[in-house]
Amino acid sequence: MSTGLPSEVELDARGMRFALIASRWNTAIVENLLVGAQQALSQRGADNVRVYRCAGAFELAPLCARVMRKGGIDGIVALCCLIRGGTDHYQLLSGEATRALGMLALEGGTNPRPLAVSFGVLTCETLAQAQERSDPQGADKGGEAAQACIEQIQALRQVE
Repeated sequence: MSTGLPSEVELDARGMRFALIASRWNTAIVENLLVGAQQALSQRGADNVRVYRCAGAFELAPLCARVMRKGGIDGIVALCCLIRGGTDHYQLLSGEATRALGMLALEGGTNPRPLAVSFGVLTCETLAQAQERSDPQGADKGGEAAQACIEQIQALRQVE
């Protein structure tokens, strides 16, 4: 399993509460991302993980915002996959999802009780690329997004 995270960071998710928010678009790819995220959290001691589903990339940020504002969690991992097609739809959705999730991450990081938002949205050129990047036994981008969420929670807590 490959991770892009620094090896010197001790990732301990014990006692942390997570929401995994997964789109239903490109279901097989997103299911791989979800498995990778769940495994990464479990391996690091997380035992309070809730999964929420939404239709697609455009619907991801509003559901993340609702879950964030409800409270009771420390981190959100947003999971989705967009594969480039022959129209501008891919570009519009990937840009909007990135912008909206980025705004939520800023809001969560500045809350009185900080909350991390991690970006697990694949933007791929081909189905084969999406399959490789989502594979929990391959690039494991779902696991990487979960690990990044743990690390961000730890970083935000240092400032409390």
